[in-house]
Amino acid sequence: MTYLAKPKLLAADAPRNALGFTRRDYEGAISTLCAGCGHDSISAAVVQACFDLDIEPHKVAKLSGIGCSSKTPDYFLGNSHGFNSVHGRMPSVLTGAALANRNLLYLGVSGDGDSASIGIGQFAHAMRRGVNMTYIVENNGVYGLTKGQFSATADKGTKSKKGVINSDNPIDLAALALQLGATYVARSFSGDKEQLVPLIKGALRHGGPAFIDVISPCVTFNNHNGSTKSYDYVREHNTAVNRLDVILPKAQIEASYPPGSLRRVVQHDGSILHLRKVGVDYDPSDRIGAMNHLQERQALGEIVTGLLYVDSSGQDMHTHLNTVEKPLNQLGDAYLCPGSKALEALNAMLR
Repeated sequence: MTYLAKPKLLAADAPRNALGFTRRDYEGAISTLCAGCGHDSISAAVVQACFDLDIEPHKVAKLSGIGCSSKTPDYFLGNSHGFNSVHGRMPSVLTGAALANRNLLYLGVSGDGDSASIGIGQFAHAMRRGVNMTYIVENNGVYGLTKGQFSATADKGTKSKKGVINSDNPIDLAALALQLGATYVARSFSGDKEQLVPLIKGALRHGGPAFIDVISPCVTFNNHNGSTKSYDYVREHNTAVNRLDVILPKAQIEASYPPGSLRRVVQHDGSILHLRKVGVDYDPSDRIGAMNHLQERQALGEIVTGLLYVDSSGQDMHTHLNTVEKPLNQLGDAYLCPGSKALEALNAMLR
């Protein structure tokens, strides 16, 4: 239960990162989700990614909405800032926070019901406005808190645990993020830590709207024959377009890949993405190509995973709005209230 504290006793040889933190420093409360829930694997991936990147926990702001997925921020980064908003409204709350304090690292966690149904408008505007954030959707295709009804991402023809067939067309949030202007778009599977951790690391280092759609099976309501969001189905139909490594600027850059198989992408902060192609000749810098590839593979019943699209030259919301470098919550009265002459000049510009 979340009111039970985790043991603070650590092994003397527990690994520490460059800041002197152990993985325990990036964990949170004990999870109350169902045993085997894919969401817990995502939480573990976030912990590992932040530990590997030497991120200071108190410089992270994690925000969520309502749902099983939106409970998970309580299970990682217990020493970071956190806000649990109402259903579907996480993106607008995060946008306001990011405008007020641009110095924090923003991590939004949502679910398929939270983002693809009641919050789809909020999701759309966060992507198109270029909010500098990592947006993770823990996608299980059902409403796990209300007994497993189909969500808006459930595939047409998929079968519920009670045998009901979904007749509605699904919303592909990754494809939607591509269309709306996200500059880092990925999809992964909660059961593939080797792929998921680097994708989260790349998103956290990206300067702009980074979106990751993570298929995360609901073991209680959506992990049976006939479900397209079950562990077995995703493993059988998963097709990866690349493998990803994140290399920090302080590390020596080495590549032992065969010639022609490696793409090197330098991100805003100087970190480097190494993309190794797998299976197909895939170009992650082609937005239209990524959208077409998703549609083509979906028609074949395949789930495309990996880094689908990245644009390291994209700009974020603060650049679009030409905001000041100093966080708004740190500006003094002299700057915020410059006097009547400044107000008169502003009004004259609007006449």
